[in-house]
Parts: sequence; structure tokens; C-alpha cells
Amino acid sequence: MYLLGVDLGTTGTKAALYDLDARLVSEGRAEVPLHYPQPVAVEQDMEDFYKSAAVAIRQCMDSCRVDPAQVAGLAFDSQMAGIGAVDENFRPAVRFDSWLDSRCQPYIEEINRHHAVRVTALTGCPPTCNHGPKMLWWANERPADYARIAKFVTPSCYVAGRAVRMNASEAFIDHTFLHFTAASDAAEGGWSDELCDKLAIDKQRLPRIVDPWTVIGELSAEAAMDIGLKAGIPVAAGCGDTAAGALGAGVIRPGMLLDTAGTASVLACCTDRYVADTAHRALIVMRSVIPGIWNPLAYVGGGGLALQWYGRGFLKSQDSAAGESDESYDELIAMAATAPAGCEGLLFSPHLGGRICPAAPEMRGAWIGFSWGHSRAHFFRSILESIGYEYAWYLRILRGLAPEIDFTGARVIGGGAKSEAWNQIKADILSVPYQPLARKECATWGAALIAGKAAGLIPDLVEAATTLAPLGGKVVRPDRSLRATYDSALEHYLCWQSQLKSGFQTYGKPN
Repeated sequence: MYLLGVDLGTTGTKAALYDLDARLVSEGRAEVPLHYPQPVAVEQDMEDFYKSAAVAIRQCMDSCRVDPAQVAGLAFDSQMAGIGAVDENFRPAVRFDSWLDSRCQPYIEEINRHHAVRVTALTGCPPTCNHGPKMLWWANERPADYARIAKFVTPSCYVAGRAVRMNASEAFIDHTFLHFTAASDAAEGGWSDELCDKLAIDKQRLPRIVDPWTVIGELSAEAAMDIGLKAGIPVAAGCGDTAAGALGAGVIRPGMLLDTAGTASVLACCTDRYVADTAHRALIVMRSVIPGIWNPLAYVGGGGLALQWYGRGFLKSQDSAAGESDESYDELIAMAATAPAGCEGLLFSPHLGGRICPAAPEMRGAWIGFSWGHSRAHFFRSILESIGYEYAWYLRILRGLAPEIDFTGARVIGGGAKSEAWNQIKADILSVPYQPLARKECATWGAALIAGKAAGLIPDLVEAATTLAPLGGKVVRPDRSLRATYDSALEHYLCWQSQLKSGFQTYGKPN
């Protein structure tokens, strides 16, 4: 038997077929267009998510010899902070309001002024560009469109619901999305009457809350024709893409860390209790797929992009761009390894497009403390180290909230995971071992695990995620002799981050 996991990303949909021993059998991919109807507006067509899933699944099945009747379960995961909507007949009521769309900024600011602490305490997420402010934007700025909305839905709900011919009254959201709603009591796993009242969010337009492995229906004959599978396959509710990635990577026990070294640099942790960061409002606390486990996380938007930016502008050969060829990227990494730990006082602020956690959109990048003796190697290494310092700050906050947690090690996925030198730098700064995973793409495997649970083939998700985790690559252990150097550098980094935030808030970003 086989399991199918589908990841509904921002710009593309990926489908992957696995056997019950976690072996990847085949893959498929389809692009999903973004629409920019006006400045700061970023939308997507809900139906494009379904069409792209159909194309990706067909590619997946056409490229292997597996009988569609052998596919036992199907689950979707999706991007998390954006929100779409359906009408009474489960047809798209409006375009999907992407997490990249910032039209709701005035509503974020309003929530921050009056309800920031309470929203953070109850949902686990500080006010930011997510479902709540977006729902308020539609209600107040597009009342005619809002009137058509029966339920607000995530991409994973829409595609799954479309696949089983769901009606609006059956619309759902799984528990891994609750932190991004601004309307939930995350610890209780339900909607918050208090927040809905305070923020004027219409609870009647919110979907029912389910567990990721809930069977929301069987694949319809129409959808089976679209995607090349057999009708009647159980379709699971699925989950958010970050939650699917953590599950697929086997990061499901307290003390484990997951570093997603991609376009964004994301550090997710595991705890066995809910710990909202109301003081700093830097951590976002997501419910894990696994009951009783939480994933506090924070990220640098465009952390990985900073490396590419440096390569494009500062490589000796202007014909090559870092990140576009292994040779140029490896050249930069090798050069950075020649600079000493701590870069002899040189610090880099990686928030080139604004700070995400805690929100400071006016911030930009900066180098601080360079002098005559600093070289290109120092400058590039300082970018690599800056991500480590951000991660170390996240862990400092979490240790304050949950001092009983012993961080046992980090698993790393994404494009940056292949760099042993960068893994070493982060291991040294965080003082934890770093384990690259054999599979950079873990979300589709996480979705497939959920499909297996829904189909009754995987009775214990914890056991399956642990024993079938795609471990691989060299484990990098921290160099304890560098602890004092990096501890001192971290204090300087945090001091300058505070100064930079104040400066950018006072004077604004440069023109």
C-alpha cells in the first residue's frame, strides 16, 4: 500500500507518493500563480490550488507503475498565514488573501494598540499579518464581497473539501493553524468568544476545528477523474506546512529543534506545554500535529536570501550569483571559513526586508563594527553568524518560558542544510549538535504520515515519525572552546539590534 502527501505552497504545489517504509516512490510539481491587483496586494485563485494539486498528483502517478487502487490515503498541507473563503455552495467567494498581502496592516496596528497581550496569550501568536486582520479587512473594506462569504478556509481545507464535494457547513480548519487566526484559545483547542468579541470577528464565518488525521470524506468520482486516483480513498484534514515539515522530520519530542535553512530561516522547537511569549512577542507557538506537543518558532524573513544577495553583489566574478550555482556558493562558504569565529567584532543585521519576530517592518540590514582589518571573508561569515544569533535569542526566550527543557539537538532541512560549515557555525553558537536530513522536503512526508493515520495504516504517529525520520548526512557537534567567544558576540548583537530598531523607528527606513 502507498500514501500520498501534497504540499500546497505559495508558488507551487508538490505531490509525493511513499510506501509504508517512507521510501519516496515518485514526485510531481505544478506552479501556482500569484496576482498583484494593486500595490501591497497579493492574491491567488482558490481554484488554482485544486488544479495544481490535480496536475502534481497526476505527474506523480504517471511517473511510476503503482496501481492507483494501491493508494490507501491522501492528505494535503498548505501555507499557513493567508486565508481564503467559500460561499454557501463551497465555491470561492473571494480570492485567497496571501500571507504576502499587507493590505490589512492598519488592522494589525489596531489589534497591537489595544489587544496585543491578550491575543498573544490566547492564540500563541502576536498580532501579525494573518487570518484575523485579513478577515477584518474583508469585512470593513470589501463589504459586498464579505457578504458572499459563508466560511473562511485555508488552502488545505479548500482542496480537500473540493476533492470530497464538501458543503460550506462542513468546512474545517485543523488545530495546527489556530495560532494564526487571532480568534482562538489555542491551549483549549477552540474558538475564543472573548477574542471574537474584542476584535469583532464573526464566529459564524469560522469553520469547525478538527484534528489533522480526521477523515473529512472520501475522494469523489469527479475528483478521482481529475487527479488520476480511485474514488473512495479516505481524505484526511491535513495540516499547516510548517507542522507537516516538523512531523516529517521527526521533530516531535520536547527539546528537539528544527532549522529550516531556506528562503526564510526558521527555528522551531518542541515543548510539552503551552508557553505564550507575551513579554517579547517574538515566538509564535504552533500546535504540533502530535497531541500535547507544541512548536514555538520564530524566523528571519529572507535569511537565506541575504546569502544570495551578497553573492550577486560581492563575488569577484559578477557573472555568477551565489545560490544559482554550487560553485559560487561553495566559494563563499570556503572563504567564510577562513575568518575567525565572531568575525573580530563585525556584526550583521539580517533584516533586509524588515524584522518579522517581533514585528519591526521598518528595519533594514546593517553591518556594524568593521575596520581596516576586516575582509570579504569576515563580511560573509557575519551573515552566516547573524542567523545563529537570531536563533540563540529565540532559545533564550524559550528557556525563560520553559526552563525545564533540555535542547538535545537540531535537525536541519532546506537548501542551506548541505553546508557543513554553516551547520558548524550554528551548532557552535547554539551549543547543540546539528543533524542534516537526507530529505530536504519533509512536508509531503508529514502529510503522507497523516494520510496513513487517517487510513488506519499508521496507528501511532509518534512511533512512525520517530522510526521513519529521514536522517542522513554528517552530525556536526559544537566546538565548546568557542562558547565564550560566541556568548560575548551574542550580547553585542542583541544590544545593536535594540539600537537599530530604535533608530529605524525614529528616522524611518532609508529612501
